[in-house]
Amino acid sequence: MNWRSNICKISFFILISFSLSFFFTGIYFCVFNMCYFIEWEVLMLNSSNVVMTFLFDWMSLMFMGLVLFISSMVIFYSNDYMEGDVFIVRFILLVIMFVMSMMLLIISPNMISILLGWDGLGLISYLLVIYYQNFKSYSAGMLTVLSNRLGDVAFLVSISWMLNFGSWNYIFYVDLFSELLEAKMIAFLMMVAAMTKSAQIPFSSWLPAAMAAPTPVSSLVHSSTLVTAGVYLMIRFNALIMNTGFSSYLLLIGGMTMFMSGLGANFEFDLKKIIALSTLSQLGLMMSILSMGYYNLAFFHLLTHALFKALLFMCAGVMIHNLMDCQDIRGMGSLINYLPLTSACFCVSNLALCGMPFLAGFYSKDLILEVSCFSSVNLLSFFFFFFSTGLTACYTARLIYFTMISPVNLPSSNSISDESWNMLKGMLGMVFMGVFGGSMISWIIFPTPYMICLPFFLKTLALSVTLVGALMGYTLTLISYNENSLTMNWLLLTFFAGSMWFMPYISTRGVSPTFLNLGSGLIKSFDQGWCEFFGGQGLFRFFRQNSVMIQLFQLNLVKIYLLSFLIFLLIILILL
Repeated sequence: MNWRSNICKISFFILISFSLSFFFTGIYFCVFNMCYFIEWEVLMLNSSNVVMTFLFDWMSLMFMGLVLFISSMVIFYSNDYMEGDVFIVRFILLVIMFVMSMMLLIISPNMISILLGWDGLGLISYLLVIYYQNFKSYSAGMLTVLSNRLGDVAFLVSISWMLNFGSWNYIFYVDLFSELLEAKMIAFLMMVAAMTKSAQIPFSSWLPAAMAAPTPVSSLVHSSTLVTAGVYLMIRFNALIMNTGFSSYLLLIGGMTMFMSGLGANFEFDLKKIIALSTLSQLGLMMSILSMGYYNLAFFHLLTHALFKALLFMCAGVMIHNLMDCQDIRGMGSLINYLPLTSACFCVSNLALCGMPFLAGFYSKDLILEVSCFSSVNLLSFFFFFFSTGLTACYTARLIYFTMISPVNLPSSNSISDESWNMLKGMLGMVFMGVFGGSMISWIIFPTPYMICLPFFLKTLALSVTLVGALMGYTLTLISYNENSLTMNWLLLTFFAGSMWFMPYISTRGVSPTFLNLGSGLIKSFDQGWCEFFGGQGLFRFFRQNSVMIQLFQLNLVKIYLLSFLIFLLIILILL
């Protein structure tokens, strides 16, 4: 096992060194407002150039630094978590390829190179979701890859539309062609691609299903890589989305996603799925504030959310690892007595998620909610913003009660302890960033403090909603903890809210089989039918019959020439 451990440690040191260099370079670029385009001429054939373009600005460099930091901590954490796995080298290589795909997407101002990173994320996420080779993993992997392929198709069509402009370097055109029909088409297709990758309604069902992957992968995917790719794409295309009028649709979709996932997490009992639904809620928040034109705020929340969400998944992984792969929160309880350090990290990350003052989530989340009060949004969007914030505190209080405070529901004979030092070191590195990361990043991105002047009621509304939501969550959990559960009295509502508004059923049993059967019928009737009849097989039959006729002429038989002459005379007589 020693050489496997060495691979994890070498990968950790390489990634952390690159992370620090990128992050500090990003700070330098941000302070001096610098931006570099680097063009690499891959191939020159006659007068055609194949050029790879890279965009280095403060946004791409800071995001890459954060992605590499989280992935280094996850790999260090995986050294113990995946200890019994004989294929740990393959796992580490897949994670590194995953991170490289994300980095290619981050630094690409070109649609083709973005597609390389985009498809790389889709393919490697499929391989990681089916890593535990069982039926559940295969089903989840298929749902993930099919949902993401819809976005890939939209991306490919937008690439073909970009041919009208002579270049795929979208960064040069985003501010210029907002009045054209092509711009509206490209904006719509980019929005669909981002919605599939970031699992917005109606493509949300794949995100909780992707929890079939190992927990370190979930920590990486849900914090800074796969699901944030769509938000990052929308940040880059923000000017186009705002100018073409699709922002209002994105605001509605983001708000609905935020509300649906927050409601669903309050009825869920799978620990990883609760955290996955909280990720979905935060992605909806990012999409909503992005559609209002505050792309810097969306990017700020993207960075802070990545810090505490990676920590939250790491803590969940330690709990699952110690409880012999049990993920049901009803089978836990009083873990604070058995895992004190992990429980402390878990509570810190949960409080950061709720937006408790002076933790990482507070600086971005509170700012977003205050800006939404300051903006001219309608009542529905206002409800989505604040009620979903209350739901976040509600399911967080419920989760802390079931895992930390409730009576012990563990097996009487267990070996739960905080003795896995590699996992703890990885988590402690994330705790530091979860506490101090929000303030540090806010000082870098917003060197001049925002002063948002609001009435007292609106100024304190975000904190009040969070506290009331946490109190409601704790109270409702206490009430429904006994046998006469409230959820049994409202069974249809529970079923509707707890099943993500029936989206998994529609995706797996409704839409997917319908379209797969339709595709199968089209292949049989079109690709293997008419296309073959008039295409390959038809041409083959035509040439074969004519070649037989030509071979007869080449035999130089007199009767063939006589017959041909008689047919020729007959045609002339008919024509005359």
